[in-house]
Amino acid sequence: MIIYQFNTIAQMKKQRTPRDHSLFLKAFRAYLQYVNSGLYFRKEHIIGLENVPADGTPVVVVSNHQNCLNDPLCVCLMLTDRRMNFLARANVFNNPIFNKALRAMGLLPAYRLSHEGYAAVAKNRMTLDAAGEALMNGETVMLYPEAGHQDKRWLGVFKVTYLKMAFDAAEKMNFEKDVMILPSCNHYSNYFHARTDMLIKFGKPISLKPYYEQYKESPRETMVKINQIVRDNIQEMMLHIDDLEHYDQIDFLRDNGYGRKYAIEHGFKFRYLPSRLLSDQMLVNALQTAYQQHPEQMEQIYNDTARLIEGENRLKIRDWLFIHNPGIEAPILRGLGLLMLLPLFLVSAIPTLLLFVIPKIFLNKLIKDQMFISSFNVGVSVFISVPLCLIVPSILLWVFLGFWWALAYFIAFPIMFILAWNFMRMFLKFVGSCRFVARRNRKDIAELRELRESIFNRLDQYLS
Repeated sequence: MIIYQFNTIAQMKKQRTPRDHSLFLKAFRAYLQYVNSGLYFRKEHIIGLENVPADGTPVVVVSNHQNCLNDPLCVCLMLTDRRMNFLARANVFNNPIFNKALRAMGLLPAYRLSHEGYAAVAKNRMTLDAAGEALMNGETVMLYPEAGHQDKRWLGVFKVTYLKMAFDAAEKMNFEKDVMILPSCNHYSNYFHARTDMLIKFGKPISLKPYYEQYKESPRETMVKINQIVRDNIQEMMLHIDDLEHYDQIDFLRDNGYGRKYAIEHGFKFRYLPSRLLSDQMLVNALQTAYQQHPEQMEQIYNDTARLIEGENRLKIRDWLFIHNPGIEAPILRGLGLLMLLPLFLVSAIPTLLLFVIPKIFLNKLIKDQMFISSFNVGVSVFISVPLCLIVPSILLWVFLGFWWALAYFIAFPIMFILAWNFMRMFLKFVGSCRFVARRNRKDIAELRELRESIFNRLDQYLS
């Protein structure tokens, strides 16, 4: 005990400062920013950046977890002013090369009883000690108390391990330095597709210093109390659908035609993700209140919504077609537009083809958990597709044709990728329009339209 106290005092006397990134890590972060923000996501939004404590403050960022490795990656690329440390599932550290690279980037293995077994879980002590050391140095640690990602837009149960780590760090600093808990949430317009929007929100930081005396007297009770405050803050910021029995129907309604209609009627911008999140939160709360007040009627609406979903899936059409209600001329005009743009697509697609092809080759074979799809696509782009499509050709152009040819290709590459991606989207819309106006589908389309309108009218009645 005396030795421990001596070591603690010695540590306190030693000036602690956040570790700086090496030149390699700074360059790699810039590269990740290029791939993630420049190519994969269409637009990234950040709200509450003013709530993030200054670098040098011990901060534990706590967030919901819904998109695997993309969650910490996006936060890391937005908080570029600090050294970030993340707790990630231990199995991604199995490869020795990946293990070294991930640790260099600030990732630490989190062992789970359900996956690695009881013996491996004991190793978490070393991980928490390393994270606590980072906090004592004034660095930022980010983790996900749900201890696993969710495949739905809802918030799971929080474990209090992050608070034990934070209080342990405070205790080693003789409770003289404040440790902050920063609630955060990640939100995506779509989990699985590229060229979509994502949003990060930071709430008000929670200081642990006012709780130090309570913690000394009753550690468990104090952590449970703070944990509930943190979880409530995150749930308030995010889209939380706790009616899991009707989750698919609620998610369909808010993500498609009725969500668009509801947003516009209430003064929100449906295509602007921060505004749409507020609209979705309002709609989901209204749906859940309506179910409490009119359970039988809402149950019938949800049953009819399930029929609508099944019908659209059977015909392989999207709900937006009912909004635009294309006639026979729509697929003709789209087809002519595609033909006119085909040469531009070919010019754009040839250099960027591997960005589309390589993930598809390995995706079904390697990825069983669908929440890994987005992270897998980003990872493949970072380590395989972009080097083969961009870096290698740029080097070859520089060697054989000169610097300016290489620079021109480098600048044109993201433009070509976006053009190729949008052309493919136009093609899919063309196919959907053809199915929508096809003679063989007219009867089914008419029935689905009538069912859809009935659902919307009844929702308007019970949500008013």
